[in-house]
Amino acid sequence: MRRLAGWTACVGAFLALVPFSPAQAPVVTSPAKAANPNYGPTDPQAKKTFDDAKKLLKDDRVIFALDGFRKADKQDGGHCVLCELEAWEAAMELGNFKAAREQAAAMLDNVTVPSLKAQAQYLLGKAWLEEGVKDKHDKQFEAADAAFQAALQLRPNYPDCIYMDGTALAYLKRDDDAVAHFKSFLKLAGPNDLNYERVQRFVERPELARARVAPNFRLTTLDGKTLTLESLAGKVVLIDFWATWCGPCREALPHIQKIAQRFDGQPFVVLSVSLDSDDAKWKDFVQKNQMTWLQYRDGYFDGKIATLFSVRAIPATFTIDSDGVLEDQHVGDADIEGKLKKLIARAAEAPTRTSTPALQTRDSVTTVAGP
Repeated sequence: MRRLAGWTACVGAFLALVPFSPAQAPVVTSPAKAANPNYGPTDPQAKKTFDDAKKLLKDDRVIFALDGFRKADKQDGGHCVLCELEAWEAAMELGNFKAAREQAAAMLDNVTVPSLKAQAQYLLGKAWLEEGVKDKHDKQFEAADAAFQAALQLRPNYPDCIYMDGTALAYLKRDDDAVAHFKSFLKLAGPNDLNYERVQRFVERPELARARVAPNFRLTTLDGKTLTLESLAGKVVLIDFWATWCGPCREALPHIQKIAQRFDGQPFVVLSVSLDSDDAKWKDFVQKNQMTWLQYRDGYFDGKIATLFSVRAIPATFTIDSDGVLEDQHVGDADIEGKLKKLIARAAEAPTRTSTPALQTRDSVTTVAGP
Protein backbone atom coordinates (compact mmCIF):
# COMPACT_ATOMS: atom_id res chain seq x y z
CA MET A 1 0.00 0.00 0.00
CA ARG A 2 1.39 3.43 -0.89
CA ARG A 3 0.75 6.87 0.44
CA LEU A 4 -1.48 8.96 -1.78
CA ALA A 5 0.39 11.72 -3.56
CA GLY A 6 -2.22 14.35 -2.87
CA TRP A 7 -1.70 13.89 0.86
CA THR A 8 2.04 13.27 1.15
CA ALA A 9 2.76 16.99 0.86
CA CYS A 10 0.45 17.84 3.77
CA VAL A 11 3.17 17.72 6.42
CA GLY A 12 5.37 20.16 4.52
CA ALA A 13 2.45 22.37 3.52
CA PHE A 14 1.20 22.48 7.11
CA LEU A 15 4.56 23.29 8.63
CA ALA A 16 5.30 25.80 5.86
CA LEU A 17 2.56 27.94 7.36
CA VAL A 18 4.31 28.06 10.75
CA PRO A 19 5.87 31.46 11.44
CA PHE A 20 9.48 30.59 12.30
CA SER A 21 10.51 34.02 13.61
CA PRO A 22 11.40 33.69 17.32
CA ALA A 23 9.27 36.73 17.99
CA GLN A 24 6.30 34.98 16.42
CA ALA A 25 6.72 31.42 17.70
CA PRO A 26 3.63 29.22 17.16
CA VAL A 27 1.17 29.30 20.03
CA VAL A 28 -0.20 25.91 21.14
CA THR A 29 -2.14 24.75 24.16
CA SER A 30 0.91 23.33 25.91
CA PRO A 31 3.56 25.89 27.01
CA ALA A 32 6.23 23.28 26.32
CA LYS A 33 5.26 23.24 22.66
CA ALA A 34 5.30 27.02 22.26
CA ALA A 35 9.06 26.91 21.83
CA ASN A 36 8.92 24.08 19.30
CA PRO A 37 8.08 25.45 15.84
CA ASN A 38 8.10 21.96 14.36
CA TYR A 39 5.18 20.80 16.49
CA GLY A 40 6.90 17.43 16.87
CA PRO A 41 6.96 15.22 19.96
CA THR A 42 9.10 16.37 22.90
CA ASP A 43 8.64 13.45 25.29
CA PRO A 44 11.53 10.96 24.76
CA GLN A 45 9.25 7.92 24.61
CA ALA A 46 6.90 9.74 22.25
CA LYS A 47 9.84 10.58 19.99
CA LYS A 48 10.83 6.91 19.82
CA THR A 49 7.27 5.81 19.11
CA PHE A 50 6.96 8.48 16.42
CA ASP A 51 10.21 7.39 14.74
CA ASP A 52 9.10 3.75 14.84
CA ALA A 53 5.78 4.74 13.22
CA LYS A 54 7.66 6.55 10.46
CA LYS A 55 9.62 3.36 9.75
CA LEU A 56 6.38 1.36 9.64
CA LEU A 57 4.99 3.88 7.18
CA LYS A 58 8.06 3.57 4.98
CA ASP A 59 7.50 -0.20 4.92
CA ASP A 60 3.86 0.37 3.86
CA ARG A 61 2.54 -0.96 7.16
CA VAL A 62 0.11 1.92 7.28
CA ILE A 63 -2.41 0.54 9.76
CA PHE A 64 0.35 -0.05 12.33
CA ALA A 65 1.85 3.36 11.58
CA LEU A 66 -1.52 4.97 12.30
CA ASP A 67 -1.63 3.27 15.70
CA GLY A 68 1.96 4.38 16.34
CA PHE A 69 1.35 8.04 15.56
CA ARG A 70 -1.73 8.07 17.77
CA LYS A 71 0.21 6.40 20.58
CA ALA A 72 3.04 8.93 20.23
CA ASP A 73 0.54 11.78 20.48
CA LYS A 74 -0.93 10.27 23.64
CA GLN A 75 2.54 9.81 25.14
CA ASP A 76 3.23 13.47 24.36
CA GLY A 77 0.19 14.60 26.31
CA GLY A 78 -2.07 14.89 23.28
CA HIS A 79 -0.22 17.98 22.01
CA CYS A 80 1.95 16.56 19.17
CA VAL A 81 0.55 18.25 16.09
CA LEU A 82 3.00 16.47 13.79
CA CYS A 83 1.87 13.11 15.24
CA GLU A 84 -1.75 14.08 14.55
CA LEU A 85 -0.92 15.23 11.03
CA GLU A 86 0.87 11.99 10.18
CA ALA A 87 -2.00 10.03 11.73
CA TRP A 88 -4.50 11.99 9.61
CA GLU A 89 -2.54 11.15 6.49
CA ALA A 90 -2.34 7.45 7.33
CA ALA A 91 -6.04 7.34 8.21
CA MET A 92 -6.95 8.93 4.89
CA GLU A 93 -4.95 6.37 2.98
CA LEU A 94 -6.68 3.59 4.87
CA GLY A 95 -10.09 5.13 4.21
CA ASN A 96 -10.61 5.45 7.96
CA PHE A 97 -12.35 8.81 7.69
CA LYS A 98 -13.59 8.84 11.27
CA ALA A 99 -10.00 8.56 12.53
CA ALA A 100 -8.92 11.27 10.07
CA ARG A 101 -11.60 13.62 11.39
CA GLU A 102 -10.50 12.92 14.96
CA GLN A 103 -6.92 13.85 14.09
CA ALA A 104 -8.00 17.05 12.35
CA ALA A 105 -10.08 17.96 15.41
CA ALA A 106 -7.07 17.31 17.64
CA MET A 107 -4.98 19.64 15.49
CA LEU A 108 -7.65 22.32 15.83
CA ASP A 109 -7.36 22.02 19.62
CA ASN A 110 -3.58 22.34 19.54
CA VAL A 111 -2.99 25.36 17.31
CA THR A 112 -4.07 28.95 17.58
CA VAL A 113 -2.19 30.47 14.65
CA PRO A 114 -5.00 31.35 12.19
CA SER A 115 -3.19 29.94 9.14
CA LEU A 116 -2.71 26.61 10.90
CA LYS A 117 -6.28 26.52 12.13
CA ALA A 118 -7.36 27.10 8.54
CA GLN A 119 -5.18 24.19 7.41
CA ALA A 120 -6.64 21.92 10.08
CA GLN A 121 -10.18 22.89 9.05
CA TYR A 122 -9.18 22.16 5.45
CA LEU A 123 -7.98 18.67 6.43
CA LEU A 124 -11.23 18.10 8.30
CA GLY A 125 -13.13 19.12 5.17
CA LYS A 126 -11.10 16.76 3.00
CA ALA A 127 -11.93 13.85 5.28
CA TRP A 128 -15.65 14.66 5.08
CA LEU A 129 -15.44 15.14 1.30
CA GLU A 130 -13.66 11.84 0.64
CA GLU A 131 -16.16 10.02 2.84
CA GLY A 132 -18.99 11.67 0.93
CA VAL A 133 -17.54 10.59 -2.40
CA LYS A 134 -17.29 7.04 -1.07
CA ASP A 135 -20.72 6.85 0.56
CA LYS A 136 -22.55 9.34 -1.71
CA HIS A 137 -24.35 11.02 1.19
CA ASP A 138 -25.19 14.73 1.17
CA LYS A 139 -24.61 14.87 4.94
CA GLN A 140 -20.87 14.40 4.44
CA PHE A 141 -20.73 16.99 1.66
CA GLU A 142 -22.58 19.49 3.86
CA ALA A 143 -20.09 18.85 6.68
CA ALA A 144 -17.21 19.26 4.21
CA ASP A 145 -18.63 22.58 3.03
CA ALA A 146 -18.94 23.77 6.64
CA ALA A 147 -15.32 22.87 7.39
CA PHE A 148 -14.04 24.51 4.23
CA GLN A 149 -16.07 27.64 4.97
CA ALA A 150 -14.58 27.74 8.48
CA ALA A 151 -11.11 27.54 6.93
CA LEU A 152 -11.91 30.35 4.50
CA GLN A 153 -13.11 32.56 7.36
CA LEU A 154 -9.59 32.29 8.75
CA ARG A 155 -7.77 32.38 5.41
CA PRO A 156 -10.02 33.87 2.69
CA ASN A 157 -7.57 33.54 -0.23
CA TYR A 158 -6.84 29.83 0.21
CA PRO A 159 -6.91 28.43 -3.36
CA ASP A 160 -6.89 24.72 -2.52
CA CYS A 161 -9.68 25.19 0.00
CA ILE A 162 -11.77 27.20 -2.47
CA TYR A 163 -11.28 24.46 -5.05
CA MET A 164 -12.27 21.69 -2.63
CA ASP A 165 -15.29 23.62 -1.39
CA GLY A 166 -16.37 24.12 -4.98
CA THR A 167 -16.17 20.35 -5.41
CA ALA A 168 -18.28 19.74 -2.30
CA LEU A 169 -20.87 22.22 -3.57
CA ALA A 170 -20.89 20.51 -6.96
CA TYR A 171 -21.65 17.19 -5.25
CA LEU A 172 -24.51 18.94 -3.46
CA LYS A 173 -25.66 20.07 -6.94
CA ARG A 174 -25.36 23.70 -5.92
CA ASP A 175 -23.82 24.36 -9.30
CA ASP A 176 -24.06 28.17 -9.27
CA ASP A 177 -22.19 28.31 -5.96
CA ALA A 178 -19.68 25.74 -7.18
CA VAL A 179 -18.98 27.74 -10.34
CA ALA A 180 -18.48 30.91 -8.26
CA HIS A 181 -15.87 29.06 -6.19
CA PHE A 182 -14.14 27.68 -9.25
CA LYS A 183 -13.94 31.17 -10.76
CA SER A 184 -12.41 32.46 -7.54
CA PHE A 185 -9.86 29.65 -7.65
CA LEU A 186 -8.88 30.60 -11.21
CA LYS A 187 -8.27 34.20 -10.17
CA LEU A 188 -6.08 33.18 -7.24
CA ALA A 189 -4.21 30.20 -8.67
CA GLY A 190 -3.14 31.42 -12.10
CA PRO A 191 -2.48 29.47 -15.32
CA ASN A 192 0.61 27.66 -13.98
CA ASP A 193 -1.40 25.78 -11.35
CA LEU A 194 -1.72 22.08 -12.15
CA ASN A 195 -5.51 22.19 -11.79
CA TYR A 196 -6.08 25.45 -13.66
CA GLU A 197 -7.24 23.90 -16.94
CA ARG A 198 -9.35 21.34 -15.14
CA VAL A 199 -11.15 24.00 -13.14
CA GLN A 200 -11.75 25.98 -16.33
CA ARG A 201 -13.72 22.98 -17.57
CA PHE A 202 -15.57 22.75 -14.26
CA VAL A 203 -16.68 26.36 -14.74
CA GLU A 204 -18.16 25.41 -18.10
CA ARG A 205 -19.49 22.04 -16.95
CA PRO A 206 -19.81 21.83 -13.15
CA GLU A 207 -21.26 18.32 -13.41
CA LEU A 208 -17.74 17.10 -14.23
CA ALA A 209 -16.65 18.09 -10.73
CA ARG A 210 -18.84 15.33 -9.32
CA ALA A 211 -17.79 12.75 -11.89
CA ARG A 212 -15.07 10.17 -11.36
CA VAL A 213 -12.44 12.43 -12.87
CA ALA A 214 -8.99 10.86 -13.18
CA PRO A 215 -6.26 12.34 -10.97
CA ASN A 216 -4.35 15.09 -12.72
CA PHE A 217 -0.58 15.02 -13.03
CA ARG A 218 2.33 16.72 -14.73
CA LEU A 219 5.27 14.73 -16.03
CA THR A 220 8.11 14.89 -18.53
CA THR A 221 8.15 12.06 -21.07
CA LEU A 222 11.17 10.23 -22.42
CA ASP A 223 11.30 12.51 -25.47
CA GLY A 224 11.48 15.61 -23.26
CA LYS A 225 7.88 16.83 -23.52
CA THR A 226 6.14 17.97 -20.38
CA LEU A 227 2.44 17.24 -20.29
CA THR A 228 -0.51 17.17 -17.94
CA LEU A 229 -3.61 15.05 -18.16
CA GLU A 230 -5.49 18.23 -18.93
CA SER A 231 -3.24 18.92 -21.92
CA LEU A 232 -4.76 15.76 -23.43
CA ALA A 233 -8.31 17.12 -23.15
CA GLY A 234 -10.55 15.92 -25.96
CA LYS A 235 -8.61 12.67 -26.36
CA VAL A 236 -9.12 9.22 -24.94
CA VAL A 237 -6.11 8.26 -22.83
CA LEU A 238 -4.88 4.75 -22.12
CA ILE A 239 -2.36 4.66 -19.26
CA ASP A 240 -0.36 1.44 -19.15
CA PHE A 241 1.66 0.61 -16.02
CA TRP A 242 4.41 -1.91 -16.69
CA ALA A 243 8.09 -2.79 -16.10
CA THR A 244 10.85 -4.57 -18.00
CA TRP A 245 11.16 -7.10 -15.16
CA CYS A 246 7.45 -8.01 -15.37
CA GLY A 247 6.89 -11.13 -17.48
CA PRO A 248 3.13 -10.60 -18.03
CA CYS A 249 3.92 -6.99 -19.03
CA ARG A 250 6.32 -8.16 -21.73
CA GLU A 251 3.70 -10.62 -22.94
CA ALA A 252 1.12 -7.83 -23.13
CA LEU A 253 3.43 -5.50 -25.06
CA PRO A 254 2.38 -6.68 -28.56
CA HIS A 255 -1.23 -5.95 -27.60
CA ILE A 256 -0.35 -2.41 -26.48
CA GLN A 257 1.64 -1.90 -29.70
CA LYS A 258 -1.33 -3.10 -31.74
CA ILE A 259 -3.67 -0.69 -29.96
CA ALA A 260 -1.28 2.24 -30.46
CA GLN A 261 -1.01 1.45 -34.17
CA ARG A 262 -4.70 0.77 -34.73
CA PHE A 263 -5.88 4.09 -33.33
CA ASP A 264 -2.96 6.19 -34.56
CA GLY A 265 -4.12 9.55 -35.91
CA GLN A 266 -7.37 9.45 -33.93
CA PRO A 267 -8.23 11.36 -30.73
CA PHE A 268 -6.36 8.80 -28.66
CA VAL A 269 -3.12 8.66 -26.67
CA VAL A 270 -1.22 5.81 -25.06
CA LEU A 271 0.99 6.67 -22.08
CA SER A 272 3.20 3.88 -20.79
CA VAL A 273 4.37 4.39 -17.21
CA SER A 274 7.30 2.18 -16.28
CA LEU A 275 7.96 1.10 -12.72
CA ASP A 276 11.58 0.33 -13.52
CA SER A 277 14.25 1.71 -11.20
CA ASP A 278 17.05 1.18 -13.76
CA ASP A 279 16.88 4.12 -16.16
CA ALA A 280 19.37 2.73 -18.69
CA LYS A 281 17.69 -0.66 -18.86
CA TRP A 282 14.28 0.98 -19.36
CA LYS A 283 15.51 3.25 -22.17
CA ASP A 284 17.26 0.35 -23.90
CA PHE A 285 14.12 -1.81 -23.73
CA VAL A 286 11.92 0.99 -25.10
CA GLN A 287 14.27 1.58 -28.01
CA LYS A 288 14.76 -2.09 -28.90
CA ASN A 289 11.01 -2.77 -28.84
CA GLN A 290 10.13 0.35 -30.85
CA MET A 291 7.78 1.73 -28.20
CA THR A 292 7.20 4.97 -30.08
CA TRP A 293 4.25 6.27 -28.04
CA LEU A 294 4.54 8.40 -24.87
CA GLN A 295 6.89 6.89 -22.29
CA TYR A 296 7.58 7.84 -18.69
CA ARG A 297 9.50 6.13 -15.89
CA ASP A 298 7.92 6.37 -12.45
CA GLY A 299 10.49 4.31 -10.55
CA TYR A 300 8.43 1.75 -8.64
CA PHE A 301 5.06 1.20 -6.98
CA ASP A 302 5.73 4.18 -4.72
CA GLY A 303 6.23 6.46 -7.73
CA LYS A 304 4.01 9.53 -7.90
CA ILE A 305 1.88 8.40 -10.85
CA ALA A 306 1.52 4.81 -9.59
CA THR A 307 0.51 6.21 -6.21
CA LEU A 308 -2.06 8.54 -7.75
CA PHE A 309 -3.73 5.58 -9.46
CA SER A 310 -3.24 3.22 -6.47
CA VAL A 311 -1.38 0.69 -8.62
CA ARG A 312 -0.54 -2.39 -6.59
CA ALA A 313 0.11 -4.92 -9.35
CA ILE A 314 1.18 -4.82 -12.99
CA PRO A 315 0.36 -4.95 -15.80
CA ALA A 316 -2.44 -2.49 -15.12
CA THR A 317 -4.11 -0.18 -17.62
CA PHE A 318 -6.58 2.66 -17.10
CA THR A 319 -8.91 4.19 -19.65
CA ILE A 320 -9.79 7.88 -19.39
CA ASP A 321 -12.42 9.37 -21.68
CA SER A 322 -12.16 12.66 -23.56
CA ASP A 323 -13.66 14.55 -20.61
CA GLY A 324 -11.02 13.22 -18.23
CA VAL A 325 -13.41 10.80 -16.56
CA LEU A 326 -11.82 7.57 -15.39
CA GLU A 327 -13.76 4.87 -17.18
CA ASP A 328 -12.20 1.65 -16.02
CA GLN A 329 -9.13 -0.30 -15.00
CA HIS A 330 -8.20 -3.24 -17.18
CA VAL A 331 -5.97 -6.11 -16.16
CA GLY A 332 -5.78 -8.66 -18.95
CA ASP A 333 -9.01 -7.36 -20.51
CA ALA A 334 -9.31 -8.92 -23.95
CA ASP A 335 -12.18 -6.62 -24.89
CA ILE A 336 -10.30 -3.40 -24.24
CA GLU A 337 -10.09 -2.55 -27.96
CA GLY A 338 -13.85 -2.62 -28.33
CA LYS A 339 -14.30 -0.28 -25.37
CA LEU A 340 -11.64 2.07 -26.71
CA LYS A 341 -13.26 2.12 -30.15
CA LYS A 342 -16.54 3.35 -28.67
CA LEU A 343 -14.88 6.01 -26.53
CA ILE A 344 -12.74 7.25 -29.43
CA ALA A 345 -15.76 7.42 -31.72
CA ARG A 346 -17.58 9.48 -29.10
CA ALA A 347 -14.57 11.78 -28.75
CA ALA A 348 -14.39 12.24 -32.53
CA GLU A 349 -18.05 13.21 -32.69
CA ALA A 350 -17.81 15.70 -29.80
CA PRO A 351 -17.54 19.43 -30.55
CA THR A 352 -13.98 20.53 -31.20
CA ARG A 353 -12.22 21.39 -27.98
CA THR A 354 -9.05 23.33 -27.47
CA SER A 355 -6.50 21.32 -25.58
CA THR A 356 -3.30 22.78 -24.26
CA PRO A 357 -0.20 21.57 -26.13
CA ALA A 358 2.37 19.58 -24.20
CA LEU A 359 4.26 22.11 -22.14
CA GLN A 360 7.93 22.76 -22.74
CA THR A 361 8.58 24.34 -19.35
CA ARG A 362 8.53 22.68 -15.96
CA ASP A 363 6.99 23.84 -12.72
CA SER A 364 9.20 22.97 -9.76
CA VAL A 365 6.23 22.46 -7.46
CA THR A 366 3.83 20.39 -9.53
CA THR A 367 6.00 18.69 -12.14
CA VAL A 368 6.47 14.99 -11.56
CA ALA A 369 10.14 14.43 -12.09
CA GLY A 370 11.72 11.07 -12.70
CA PRO A 371 12.95 9.11 -9.69
